[in-house]
Amino acid sequence: MARMSKTPRQHRARKRFGQNFLHDQVVIEQITEAIRPLSGQRVVEIGPGMGALTGLLVERGCSLDVIELDRDLVPGLLAAFSLKPGFQLHNADALNFDFHALLQTDDREQLRVVGNLPYNISTPLIFKLLKDCAIIKDMHFMLQREVVERLAATPGNKQWGRLGIMAQYLCDVEHLFDVPPEAFRPAPKVQSAIVRMTPWETSPWPDCDAAALGKLAKAAFAQRRKTLRNNLKGIIDSTDLERLGIDPGARAETLAMEQLISITNAINV
Repeated sequence: MARMSKTPRQHRARKRFGQNFLHDQVVIEQITEAIRPLSGQRVVEIGPGMGALTGLLVERGCSLDVIELDRDLVPGLLAAFSLKPGFQLHNADALNFDFHALLQTDDREQLRVVGNLPYNISTPLIFKLLKDCAIIKDMHFMLQREVVERLAATPGNKQWGRLGIMAQYLCDVEHLFDVPPEAFRPAPKVQSAIVRMTPWETSPWPDCDAAALGKLAKAAFAQRRKTLRNNLKGIIDSTDLERLGIDPGARAETLAMEQLISITNAINV
C-alpha cells in the first residue's frame, strides 16, 4: 500500500514493504482535514514513510507516536521530527506492537490511530486494533479501495463478510473518499481510499460477545456459495435457525447484523 511523502528524498520504494509514496499535496491536506487532529491529543501514525502526513500532524500540536518498520526510513524521520515536542518514533512492526504501552496513567485517555496499511497486513492489523477499541477514539486509514468497500459493505452485497461485520459491530465505518493511482510515485496498480472507523460510544446493536460473533461470521462465510445449513452444520441446526426466523437455505451474505447476532446469542446460551 502507499506511503506518504511531501519531498522526493533518495529512497527507493520497496515492494516487500508495499511502498508507493504519495506526492499530491492536495490529497495529503485533505487527509489531514479528515482527521482534524487537535493540540494535545495522542495520535499514533502507522507507516509514516517519508513524513508528509507526519509533518502536518506535528504542526497541529498533537502528541505523536509513529510506527515505522523500514529501518532505512528511520534516519530521515528522526532528522525531520525528533526535536518536535511530543514526537516519538518506534522502529517496529505494527502487527506486534503493544498499543496499550502508549497510554499514560490516565485511564480515560484514548488513542487516535492514523496511517496507511499495506495490503498484506491490513486485515490482520484491523482485527488487532478492533480488539483494542476501548483505548481508541477513532481510526483513519488509507487502504486499497477493495478493503474499504469490504469494511463499509451492507448485507446482500458481495463484499459483506467477516471483516465488515466485525468492524461495523464495533465501530461506525465511513468510506470518506478515493485516492487515484496518479497521486503516488510509483503509481500503484490499484485504487486507494480513506476510511474512518469510530468505536461506538453507544452501540446500535443488540448485546453480543464479539469474539463469538467473529467465530460465527467466520464459519458462516467459510464457503460463500454454500447455504447456512451447510456452513453452520454442527454449530446450529436448521430447526433452530427457523425458530429465529432465518431461512437455513439462505447464504450468509443475505444476513443482516441483527440476524447474525441472534444466531450468535442462540448458540452461546
